[in-house]
Amino acid sequence: MIIEKQNLEIAKYQKEIESYLNLGETSVMFEYNLEDRGVRMNVVTINPKHKQSFLFFSTIEDSKIETLRAALNYVKSYKEKSNSFTIQWTLKSENELQTSYFRAKDMLEAIDKLYFGRDPNAITLYSIVLNPIS
Repeated sequence: MIIEKQNLEIAKYQKEIESYLNLGETSVMFEYNLEDRGVRMNVVTINPKHKQSFLFFSTIEDSKIETLRAALNYVKSYKEKSNSFTIQWTLKSENELQTSYFRAKDMLEAIDKLYFGRDPNAITLYSIVLNPIS
């Protein structure tokens, strides 16, 4: 019964996070990994146009529920607390230029989100632009 209640709470948080993100066709995945310091959760988005996944948010907390609470707090305020970047890139195996948008504290974090889960040598990064504040 406790596990069922926990699963329902996890599902509720995940749905609420997806609702705040309001990414339309873009899929959202929640990856959980147990580490020495606790539970790491990565929130990953999958772009339906070019079928690539990118890191949106990552945290380490004491439990899955705590990681979801941290993610929910982040999505409620990330637009006010982070910068907007546009990155143009291609996969080295393809010749089509892609444009992706990231929220990050700085350019290095935006690039880390682009490279998340993939070999950095497999991507050619053409430009990264800090978008003006709107």
